[in-house]
Amino acid sequence: MCLDVLAADGEISNGNCSYRDLLKHLKIKDNKLFSMTRPVTHYDNHTEVILDVLIYAILDVKEKEQKFVSYVWIDMFWSDFYISWDPDQFCGIQNITLPTDALWNPDLTIEEMTEKDKAAKALYLIAYSSSKILLRNDMVVISTCRMQVYKFPFDVQSCNLSFKSVVHSSEHLPFVQFSNSSRTAAWSRSMMQTQSEWLFDDMIVSTTTVNNFGILQSMMVCTIIMKRRSVLYVVNFMLPILLFLSLDLASFLISDTGGEKLSFKVTVLLAVTVMQLILNEILPASSDRIPLVALYCVGIFGLMLLSLLETILVMYLIEKDSASQDNKEDENHSLSEDCGDCGDKQDKVSIHNWFRDINKQIHCPCPCDVSSGETSSELLPVAREISFLQIMLFCFGPLDAFHLLRSLLSINFCAV
Repeated sequence: MCLDVLAADGEISNGNCSYRDLLKHLKIKDNKLFSMTRPVTHYDNHTEVILDVLIYAILDVKEKEQKFVSYVWIDMFWSDFYISWDPDQFCGIQNITLPTDALWNPDLTIEEMTEKDKAAKALYLIAYSSSKILLRNDMVVISTCRMQVYKFPFDVQSCNLSFKSVVHSSEHLPFVQFSNSSRTAAWSRSMMQTQSEWLFDDMIVSTTTVNNFGILQSMMVCTIIMKRRSVLYVVNFMLPILLFLSLDLASFLISDTGGEKLSFKVTVLLAVTVMQLILNEILPASSDRIPLVALYCVGIFGLMLLSLLETILVMYLIEKDSASQDNKEDENHSLSEDCGDCGDKQDKVSIHNWFRDINKQIHCPCPCDVSSGETSSELLPVAREISFLQIMLFCFGPLDAFHLLRSLLSINFCAV
């Protein structure tokens, strides 16, 4: 409800209760100087800019490219001494919304930003009757961030967003933080919409003065601390590699005689190699220290490689020992055959000679030698001697008996 204003003639009338009346009073549309220079009454006066930065979302963290993608809200407060009015004269209007390009804006930039802001810029700002100006802007910030991946995937990253002016010095455009770090972190944590694979931990805000090409400039630095969600990497990466090592150890129970053990070990080793290639796509190549997870993979790969070399060595020794045993068996077989032939020949010769001696001693009378008056009883001693000789020869064994019998068959005994 508009307030009644006392006119010059003493009558009460309704007037100056619209935003257009206020714009006519401020004369912003007709005066372009409002958007060209800093709104100060003297050039030595500074324009203090109060900054409030809130992290609305952590969109992505690219370790390989070392980039941090975030969505931030930035509130800027400053004073414009040419924009002021008495609310009582304009029906209690405390503020007015104006186009962003109608008034001067601080030339704010982020030092770590590598790509142009993809979000649309704010179209309006709010001007208060007390000469305070509020500009609220949201930005998709793609900035550089030096990643420390030594403890990957249990690492904690700290990325900075440094806000400063493009051309103004710290004497003309100083930056002041709106609230302390704890309040800013609490607000950001309560407003966080998405965090990707990262958990927002804390936010530290500080102001400093830096020297950029000989110009001292005021800077407000927001350090965003975030922690990686490590469960997925443990389940999908570290645990499978440990299981591959367990399979490699279990392969010692496979027999070394076949080729299945060697092919199994090679397959498991190739699986670990694939996991290392996946890790190489994640971690940056510019890390100062070798990550612990890389040492973990290399250590397991080395153990499995030693196991594979041990299997190759054992199979080689087994094959060499088997070949030497086969050669010895062939040599022993040939030697036994040669010795058997020589022994048979020697036995035959010795038995033949021995029986020839016996034949000399035992004379078998032939029918021509026996006179007609001799009876068969006289020949019995000779037959008994021959039967005894056959029994003695049979005791030497089957082979010797065979040879003796064959020798005996060659002797011409006289018919009894």
